[in-house]
Amino acid sequence: MTRRFETHPGHDGELHELHAALQRRLDELLPVGDERDRVSSAMREGVLAPGKRIRPLLLILAARDLGCDRDHPGLLDMACAVEMVHASSLILDDIPCMDNAALRRGRPTIHRQYGEDVAILAAVALLSSAFGVMVAAQGLSPECRSQAVAELSMAVGTQGLVQGQYKDLREGTAPRSAEEIATTNELKTSVLFGATLQIAALAAGASPAARQKMRCFAQDLGQAFQLLDDLADGHAGTGKDINKDAGKSTLVAMLGSDAVRERLDTHLRRADAHFSRACGKNQATRRFMHAWFSKQLAAFS
Repeated sequence: MTRRFETHPGHDGELHELHAALQRRLDELLPVGDERDRVSSAMREGVLAPGKRIRPLLLILAARDLGCDRDHPGLLDMACAVEMVHASSLILDDIPCMDNAALRRGRPTIHRQYGEDVAILAAVALLSSAFGVMVAAQGLSPECRSQAVAELSMAVGTQGLVQGQYKDLREGTAPRSAEEIATTNELKTSVLFGATLQIAALAAGASPAARQKMRCFAQDLGQAFQLLDDLADGHAGTGKDINKDAGKSTLVAMLGSDAVRERLDTHLRRADAHFSRACGKNQATRRFMHAWFSKQLAAFS
């Protein structure tokens, strides 16, 4: 990374407050059914289980760095909608016909707790709820709201998460080039970051030039996140199954951990440069990302 940012109590306190605000609002937005309503219960477990909330925090911080009013009435709901989409994708990724995972965020996966049928229904319900929350978010013009919904829908579909998961399932155990792996990683990870940051830019009324820089920032950031996830695969304490990538054609398997760390650092430097061009001296997002990656990488040293 190009530079390190010192954490300080004010910044850490703000992140804690934002995380708590996101948790409260997600709790309000999710349905509370009776004891027989296992779908609602699974939706709540899938979203409200302790998580890092990286995407919604990024949305809020980036929107502010781009000039969005801190009291923007719909910013929190937009961030919650993105988190609901992310949670939905995790539920689907984990089911037996996909990755067949046993653990997520340190807990049994949703299909292990509620059954595969309920898990699928909960994921679909979360997706539909997310779009409902996004379209009702306050503080955006009808045109911007339409663009935000379009960004989110493209991130989910065959241009994004669906295609990325399909390619990973069909090609993940076959020999692949580094470029093919990077393409899958972009679809699996970068595209949702892209939608998150475009929604932030829309909320801030950012210029087309700034929006393009944010798109480039998201591409490199997503690649860095996926490389970090690949590096973490063989380590305990991540809250997920260990060695789930065994037998898959990942960049770690192809190039080794040291080379992947170098690639990750390159992506972070590029992401940092793109963000600086979009936001100038505003530092909240950059400080957050630098501190987060430094902490995660230190765990694998």
